[in-house]
Amino acid sequence: MRHWTLRRTLVVGIGALVALALLATGVATSVALRSFVYERLDAQVLETLQITRVDQGQTSGGPSQQNGGFRGDGPAPRIGTLHLVVDGGGTVIDSSYTANDGQETDLDADQIATIEAASLSDRTPTTVDLGGELGSFRLAQEERDGVRVTAGNSLEEVEATTSALTVILVSVAGSALLLVLLGLSFWVRRTLRPLDRVAAVAQRVAARPLAAGEVDIPERVAEPDTDPVTEVGRVGHSLNVLLAHIEDALRSRQHSEDQLRRFIADASHELRTPLASIRGYAQLSLGEGAPMTPTQQRAFDRIASESTRMADLVEDLLLLARLDAGQPLRREQVDLTLLAIDAVSDAHVADPGRTWLLDVREEDVVEVVGDDNRLRQVVANLLRNARTHTPPGTRVVTTLRRDEQHAVIEVVDDGPGIDPAVRQRLFERFARGDASRNRDAGSTGLGLSIAEAIVSAHAGSIAVASEPGRTAFTVRLPLG
Repeated sequence: MRHWTLRRTLVVGIGALVALALLATGVATSVALRSFVYERLDAQVLETLQITRVDQGQTSGGPSQQNGGFRGDGPAPRIGTLHLVVDGGGTVIDSSYTANDGQETDLDADQIATIEAASLSDRTPTTVDLGGELGSFRLAQEERDGVRVTAGNSLEEVEATTSALTVILVSVAGSALLLVLLGLSFWVRRTLRPLDRVAAVAQRVAARPLAAGEVDIPERVAEPDTDPVTEVGRVGHSLNVLLAHIEDALRSRQHSEDQLRRFIADASHELRTPLASIRGYAQLSLGEGAPMTPTQQRAFDRIASESTRMADLVEDLLLLARLDAGQPLRREQVDLTLLAIDAVSDAHVADPGRTWLLDVREEDVVEVVGDDNRLRQVVANLLRNARTHTPPGTRVVTTLRRDEQHAVIEVVDDGPGIDPAVRQRLFERFARGDASRNRDAGSTGLGLSIAEAIVSAHAGSIAVASEPGRTAFTVRLPLG
């Protein structure tokens, strides 16, 4: 369901209320006027009935009789009036209808029968439809000395008046509603401009990369839009306070990260010398050929291997510190085909117990601009990850291809897969997949985070997809 904007909601909502108010006013006006017109018409009907005169000496006769019938010497009948005089025996003494041109016309038998069939109360006007050209009439009836007199007035004028009033009300209400909607749209748009400006500030801040690096948020809501008297002003003021707190928090975070990077870099540099000494003395002791007990031999072997592993960890920490600090990498043309061939060959020599395959089309020349040594480290780390966390006999296929804008390196193995819980934090530092994948050798937990950092420094991306029997790491780098 698509949500409406606040501007549209206000315009439509207020417009609907105005329309309902206009409709109620129109209906009330129409009903009141109709009631008023009917009251006047009923008074005219009773007046017409009152002036109708009955001459007992006359029998049935038409309106041409001057001395008989209903008119006598009284006033001439009004236009649109009707008269019917019937004696006690049901004989029509007189009947006529005065048309708009003043001519009097006799009522026919059907019309007289319709009037006689109507349930007319004594001097109570009732609407009767006579059909044909006459249409509806408002009729009243009374008895005088045994003679039943019926008289009434046509509803044509009343219906014309109410119809004209309805047209006028609809036209006026429609025009008024249109003007209200136009004015309301302009007023709402003008009223919500401060809110639009506040939203624009929030959008500009949201578009800033706040995840890492030096962060500065210069955007603030303008002072006219921070008036605490108005609702929008309170929102603007609160947003400014929030942005100030966020900026302070991000500066504190950046300061802590800078301190941590400096500590890691300094500590790594300081550890290089003693580690080199430990490795040197261990190798010297092993190389002298002096007799050693088996326990001493194992101890020196462990010292040599662990010092080497510690040195690798120090180098990894130094590299991450440099990447986090944004130190520029070398920019040169790198042939990824040669790089992939060398990486797969090295993996095969290092671990012949697994099957290492390379899928590269000879006609494809896949080149990017970047740091050759660091990109080699990316592929080496991915292959080392497969070697560390899959059982012997695993088949590992490295594929190199290109699409329209990217070079794609994919490393796929048919190992046991990665647990979904581990997969979510796989590229975090010191993350390990030991809980879900077998390993024969320890790892620092930095290989994949280093690969991600290097790929990101090349404006690329790295992703993983895993299920039992298949794990795929995909690296995408912009073509050079």
